[in-house]
Amino acid sequence: MLNTSIHYENGRLFCDGVAVAEIAAQVGTPAYIYSGTRFLSNLRRIQAAFPTAHIHYSAKANGNLAIMKMLVNAGAGIDAVSAGEIHRALIAGAQPENIVFAGVGKTGQELYYALSRGVGWFNIENVEECRLLNSMAGAAQMVARVALRLNPDVAANTHRHIATGHGKAKFGMSTETIRDLLTRQGEFSNLSFEGIHIHIGSQLHDTTATQAAIRAALDVIQPYPTMRTVDIGGGLPVAYSADEIVPDVEAFAASILPLLEGYEVILEPGRAIIADAGMLITRVQYIKEQGEAKFAIVDAGMTELIRPALYEAHHEIVPLVEQGLPRESVQVVGPVCETTDVLGRDVALPPLAAGDCLAVLTAGAYGMVMASNYNARPRPPEVLVDPNGKSWYLVRRRETWDDLVAPELA
Repeated sequence: MLNTSIHYENGRLFCDGVAVAEIAAQVGTPAYIYSGTRFLSNLRRIQAAFPTAHIHYSAKANGNLAIMKMLVNAGAGIDAVSAGEIHRALIAGAQPENIVFAGVGKTGQELYYALSRGVGWFNIENVEECRLLNSMAGAAQMVARVALRLNPDVAANTHRHIATGHGKAKFGMSTETIRDLLTRQGEFSNLSFEGIHIHIGSQLHDTTATQAAIRAALDVIQPYPTMRTVDIGGGLPVAYSADEIVPDVEAFAASILPLLEGYEVILEPGRAIIADAGMLITRVQYIKEQGEAKFAIVDAGMTELIRPALYEAHHEIVPLVEQGLPRESVQVVGPVCETTDVLGRDVALPPLAAGDCLAVLTAGAYGMVMASNYNARPRPPEVLVDPNGKSWYLVRRRETWDDLVAPELA
């Protein structure tokens, strides 16, 4: 969706004070463009809504180092789900104690790396992980601070592919398992049990399920005075179309903070910070009419933005130049050799021709970070429009064919 940073001026699409067409002309397409003003504003709004919470940016949403550096400098910690993300967080300037290490399948090597770097929190997903971390911390003569991830068996109001808190999901531990662990804390002398972690899914369209999950978590930890931290994960929603109704961050906070009085709170937003600050720019290669449909075949596809193919996700698609011409229904499709390589179905767009550029909006989260080299396609560059709103610069160059083969031992 359009917003105060990504908007039209005199019929031309702008990212803050920079015409998007000017960037596309210099860096080529496809390309990702991010508004520094927008994602910093989103962070500040969350910080204001949760004034006493520890805000940890979820690096899996967008791990670009320049973006992470700006967010860390603005006071965010980092939520990492791999040792690779911890490595990136440290390069971006995050203090180890402000990093939370989550993830359902942490390897021994990753746990060792996190311990050796002094990572502040480990969100434990299963009993065997508890045993492994306890053993490794003991060998290192350390005590690791942990939160136990509860699977509250709560069905979130979101897409089935991004719901994580229902009983059949791979994430977290049952109430019974966590209660058993807490009664046996003495067996884990190198772990300090201090918190509980819940994350029931992304794009939560109401707070009912989150409230239920929090109540379940508090019921589990109530008998244990050392369990004073509640990590409520992320899930803050973003509207991907004008008619999508989602609670704003202030309403989200107001509905759950009264439940958490007296507890330290950790929040791990990612999408809510970066999604609507980013767009993917693509250029029309061909117009094709077939089977009573009109196709705009563009140079970006599921290799650049997999969300439509993976989640049936919707992204608004708009022209870089808006001339007020009558709209027609167009299938915006990519060049990848897969039927699912569709960026937008039945998109209302003005008449298009080869060479015209389009912007795929709300693409800052789970876009470039999930991009691939399928079909031997180099990944696109990333551009950041400075928070001053006037200048822009590359924060990741476009890959080359040589980059694609460089790691191979032929």
